[in-house]
Amino acid sequence: MKLIPEKDQIVIEKAIYLPMVIIVLNQDLKIINDSPIKLKSPYTEWIEKTIITVQKELSDVKRYMKHNQIKVEKVKTDESFTQYVFIYKGYEDINNYFNPRLRNRTEELLKYYLYQRFNDNNN
Repeated sequence: MKLIPEKDQIVIEKAIYLPMVIIVLNQDLKIINDSPIKLKSPYTEWIEKTIITVQKELSDVKRYMKHNQIKVEKVKTDESFTQYVFIYKGYEDINNYFNPRLRNRTEELLKYYLYQRFNDNNN
């Protein structure tokens, strides 16, 4: 939607992708917990802290969206696309996202959040 300012478009994108990042992290956490890895704690703590970081950011996004009359809803998914409706200050816009693009962007964000703390601790 062209009338959505760039700052709000970024927030909308986060509202789409951050829940996906949390889902992936929770799935990975389960896999690690169910695996035969002997020392699981370092991995599970790393993932759990990352989940908390992403959840905090998602909470900020939701608060911002509520305050600024922005809603994002997933409408439908098929083999190729996922459709979202954006409601921005009373105006409605339907957007289709290519599923491989959703996956790739989620992977980029996953790397960012997993490496962010590591890089912050080395500075």
